[in-house]
Amino acid sequence: MTTVTSTAVAGATAGSRPRGYAVRDAVTMFRRIMKRAVRYPSIAVIIVMMPVVFLLLFNYAFGGALGASIQGPQLAGDYIDYVAPGIILMTVATGSVGAALTICMDKTEGIVNRFRTMSISRGSFLTGHVLGNLVQTVLGTVVVTAVALAIGFRPNASFVEWLAVAGLLIALATALTWLSAGMGLTAKTVESASNLPLPITFLPFLGSAIVPTDTMPGPLQWFAEYQPFTPVNETLRGLLMGTGIGNSAYLSLAWCAGIGLLGYLWSRTAFTKQTKH
Repeated sequence: MTTVTSTAVAGATAGSRPRGYAVRDAVTMFRRIMKRAVRYPSIAVIIVMMPVVFLLLFNYAFGGALGASIQGPQLAGDYIDYVAPGIILMTVATGSVGAALTICMDKTEGIVNRFRTMSISRGSFLTGHVLGNLVQTVLGTVVVTAVALAIGFRPNASFVEWLAVAGLLIALATALTWLSAGMGLTAKTVESASNLPLPITFLPFLGSAIVPTDTMPGPLQWFAEYQPFTPVNETLRGLLMGTGIGNSAYLSLAWCAGIGLLGYLWSRTAFTKQTKH
């Protein structure tokens, strides 16, 4: 009876921790995620290697043919200058897969039930995962950008434009990570958690990441122009290479806010349901 009572009291106080303790709990969860990433780097390596492989493939294998087919101000230099922003965007999308995997692993291995009986802030579990995955995504994006620069990518962005690029990528990464967290919480197995975010990973290819949308057939062109990654990609390319942006920046921020809000509400609702007594 004493054990049951203690567990109930711990669970009841977990959701009502003072704000200072909630921040401390979130930092502890963040450190846990980063330590696991260091001990088991396979997920992070895969997340970085996939965009690097695509970058090398499109630049060296297909760059000549694809670059020759792009005319006008959209391609001011070599094809690498056109495709690199799209691959950097793909890196952010790929990085979101990590949150679904690690959250589902914790859920299926029972650690969530263990946290549920401890006097910790319940929100710290998701916050720690999101922050940990966000840091890994940012580091992976830096690596991919460095590889792009090494093989010929030559942006002409100013310092302020680079800051705007970083801010947009972080906003998108945060939004996609919250969405991926919801997928990880609702997935039944780790395998399904790794498969659910795959459409997000490849959605940039169905936009303007590889070729302009006006080169695509009718229905695909319509989809490519109105899906969320195209305005983000056009904004990144415009900031980095000095091409036109139009209203893409506003659309990008709106998509990031919408996706982030949806992912946050979904993940918090799913986590609350799973931690109810």
